[in-house]
Amino acid sequence: MELNRRSLLAAIGAGTAAALTGCGTGTSAAGSADGPADGPAEGEITLLTPIYEGAKGKTLLEGETLGGFRKKYPDVKVNVDYTTYAQLNEKITTGLAGGLLPDVLMMGVGWIPPFAAKGAIAELPEKLAQAHDYEKRVLEPSRHDGKLYALPVVLDTRIVVYRKDHFAEAGIRKTPANWSELRAVAKQLTTKGRVGFDPFSIDLRQCWETFLFANGGQLFSADGKKPLFTDARGVEALQFFKDLVADGSADFARKTAAGAPSNVQTGQASMMMTTSALWVQVKEQNPELIEQDKLGSFVLANRKPAMLQGGTLVTQSASSKHPAAARALVEWLATPESILGAAQQRGSVPGLRDLDDTGYVKENQFVDLSLKNLQHAASEGGTAAWMEIREKIKPTLEPAIVGGQSAKDAIAELGRLAEAAIGRM
Repeated sequence: MELNRRSLLAAIGAGTAAALTGCGTGTSAAGSADGPADGPAEGEITLLTPIYEGAKGKTLLEGETLGGFRKKYPDVKVNVDYTTYAQLNEKITTGLAGGLLPDVLMMGVGWIPPFAAKGAIAELPEKLAQAHDYEKRVLEPSRHDGKLYALPVVLDTRIVVYRKDHFAEAGIRKTPANWSELRAVAKQLTTKGRVGFDPFSIDLRQCWETFLFANGGQLFSADGKKPLFTDARGVEALQFFKDLVADGSADFARKTAAGAPSNVQTGQASMMMTTSALWVQVKEQNPELIEQDKLGSFVLANRKPAMLQGGTLVTQSASSKHPAAARALVEWLATPESILGAAQQRGSVPGLRDLDDTGYVKENQFVDLSLKNLQHAASEGGTAAWMEIREKIKPTLEPAIVGGQSAKDAIAELGRLAEAAIGRM
């Protein structure tokens, strides 16, 4: 480990914590866990990242994080290619087809199996999994067929945030422990101009997955070759959304756009599915809600508690012409200092125990809740066909919510699409 715990916390207190990100793909011999990447770190490489958004993010990455990297590796020049998650898959796929992949890439949770199966990203030495004190659950999305291909940068969990003042006004003394209680509480909290629950202002794919996991369901078999979400538990998860709409306690048309004040912030919803990043947004837009202790959070539960764990991972291209430099950058972006900076900027969850007792974690109550419940976390993906399947989930399920299609038929259709995608692998 590059810093011991005491020196890390001292650096954080002095305001010197930085950020991290990345992921990579390729097809050459550099894909082996050892070998060429063990040479001297030198050359010009490119980092592709969908995070570090805006001027602040760019300053954080290129100034603080890569500034430290340049001091340690003066013979490596890093060019940064900024993109968005909406464009990331296409950009990587295009680069892979043209043989022009960036040396280091940042990818989402669930993306490692598809690109590892294509031979696009390099296997990493297993020793990197022990370089820091990772939460065990955090490393699972970084593997494919038991091998390590990436390191986690930041996590983005899906939790329920609620208005404490709304609960108090309605005489509700505890958060819902299952869907039956959630539906009843949502009905009770719904008033003119306010829905009791907003599950639709986050991505429908990720929201449905969270409910699927809480219902005891799974997306795919362990080998990734069979969809398992087509059983009753997947149907029930989608049906629950339809039931909320039928009750009048949820409204698909009232979802808010990313970055806009959420319905919980404006008081137009008493509960909502969201991410830990909402804390940072509230601090900027409605700090009084935090100052007056009006927001609470809990983990969704039905047959079991479940919290979707998304996030960003960093990996290296298997075709990098400078594998040692690429490996060095991957490791640098996965240091506690880099992780903390990236997490603070985005309001994300750092997946290192080294950072559990930092001021950032303790101050962001949604991050603190997430870290305390990582044992209940589950991730999307799990099949080499994920990149095709993930794009079909939202448009296939949405007609069951806004139209007349049944939940059973929508899930069955998604199952057929998934089986076809897996069959093409």
